[in-house]
Amino acid sequence: MDLNLAGRHALVCGASEGIGRAAAHELALLGASVTLLARRAEVLADVAAALPCTAHAQQHDSIAVDVADAAALQAKVGGLAAERPVHILVNNTGGPPGGRAIEAGPDDYLAAFQRHLLANQVLTQLTVPGMREARWGRIVNVVSTSVKEPIANLGVSNTVRGAVASWAKTLSRELGADGITVNNVLPGYTRTQRLEQILRDRVQATGKSEDAVTATMLATVPVGRFAEAGEIAAAIAFLASPAAAYISGVSLAVDGGRMQSI
Repeated sequence: MDLNLAGRHALVCGASEGIGRAAAHELALLGASVTLLARRAEVLADVAAALPCTAHAQQHDSIAVDVADAAALQAKVGGLAAERPVHILVNNTGGPPGGRAIEAGPDDYLAAFQRHLLANQVLTQLTVPGMREARWGRIVNVVSTSVKEPIANLGVSNTVRGAVASWAKTLSRELGADGITVNNVLPGYTRTQRLEQILRDRVQATGKSEDAVTATMLATVPVGRFAEAGEIAAAIAFLASPAAAYISGVSLAVDGGRMQSI
């Protein structure tokens, strides 16, 4: 199986922690040069310094920018792509706050669309020219299982995640002839700060203890545990590899079998 990413350049968003950081590590292990993107410059510098180098001329770097700032995103990533074409784009950012869809205001939806769909669009438009020139590209979006089965009390998230999935499917059909694949990874319950926030929200909403809430959540997961960030990252790295060249337009659940749909 060809997993070799030597000579490829990956841009990984939300890379200061959690799934993004783990994805950057896995891509670096496969030989890719990795540019990390998130808001905290000092944290990113430490993460970049800790990434493995397994291939000749491998080079890791970082960009500190808020994906909600479209102008800054365009300036910084545009400069990067002009200097070093990006072959692998991992779109990933923290999910919107919880709450029921009916209670969310217009600004809640607009903020979520800006951070997810619109930021993804800006990043894709900036990086696709380099992929087209190379006749090789991978776009992997970290989304949510709510793409297939909406999750209670995550109304805004359910809405924007569905939009991202439809956007990605459309892109996969538009870009396939250029040698570019577009796929989504749908993490299940994963040990990240996002999961910690969901646990806190459910404790507050139900009045139950965290142990009780955790037990209720795990009862829905056939493998009986939460995922580790590295397990989601492994799926991202595979979809970014040469071995996945004929996989495009899919939403791959990595959820321990929790979803009941086929």
